[in-house]
Amino acid sequence: MITLICRVFIIYILILFVFRLMGKRQLGQMQPFELVLTLIIADLATIPMAEMSVPILNGIVPLLTLVVFHFVLTILTQLSPKFANFISGKPVIVVDSNGIIYSALCKLNITIDDLFEAIRGAGYFSFTEVQYAIMETNGKVSVMPKPEFAPATKQDLKIKELDDSLPLTIISDGQYMEENLKMSDKNKAFFEKLIQDEKIKSIKKVLILTITKQGEIFLQEKDKPCKTLQV
Repeated sequence: MITLICRVFIIYILILFVFRLMGKRQLGQMQPFELVLTLIIADLATIPMAEMSVPILNGIVPLLTLVVFHFVLTILTQLSPKFANFISGKPVIVVDSNGIIYSALCKLNITIDDLFEAIRGAGYFSFTEVQYAIMETNGKVSVMPKPEFAPATKQDLKIKELDDSLPLTIISDGQYMEENLKMSDKNKAFFEKLIQDEKIKSIKKVLILTITKQGEIFLQEKDKPCKTLQV
C-alpha cells in the first residue's frame, strides 16, 4: 500500500510539473497539438498508478519524452509560420460583410447551429450585428460587430438602446425550423413568396433565414451575399 501511495505521489508531482511547464492555458485555449499531448499524458499517467507490475520508469520516461517533444514543436512553430499553420491550422473567416461564408463552414465541418452558438457566446444574437467572425485555431470564434452594434464607450452615451428581441431562425441549411415557424406570426406561404421574390430557386438554396418581431429579416443564399429586409 505504501508503495502504491508513493507511485501515485511521484506521478502526480511529475504531471503537475509538466503542466506548469506547458503554461496556464485553459482547455478551450489549447492548440490541437497541446490538446493531443494532454490526452496522452492523462492516459500514460494511469498505467503506472493502476498497474503495480509496471515499473514506474515505464510511466516517467514517456512523460518526459512528451515534454521534450512538446517544447521542440513549440520552438518550431515559433520559428516557422508555415510549420505553425501545418500543426495548428490558421484562423478562418466564417462571416464577412457579405454574410456567412458557406464554403468555410463546410471546410471546418461545422453547422449553422454551431456558428449561431459561437456568435451568441460572444454576446451577439443576430448575424445582422456581425461585421466579421473568425474561427480561431483553438476552436473559439472571435466576433467584430458592426459599428452601430459595438459596445458603448464613455463617448457614446447618447447611443440609442438596442432592441433585445431575439431573431427566430426560420430556415437553416435548406430546411424549415418548424417550432420557430410556429412561434412567428408568418406561415410557409409568406416565406416561400419572399424567397421567390428574391429570385432564389428553392428553399434548399437558402443557407439561413431569420426574422425578428420587428419584421427584420436576415436572408442568405448558399455561396451568395446576405440580404437584410424589412417586412
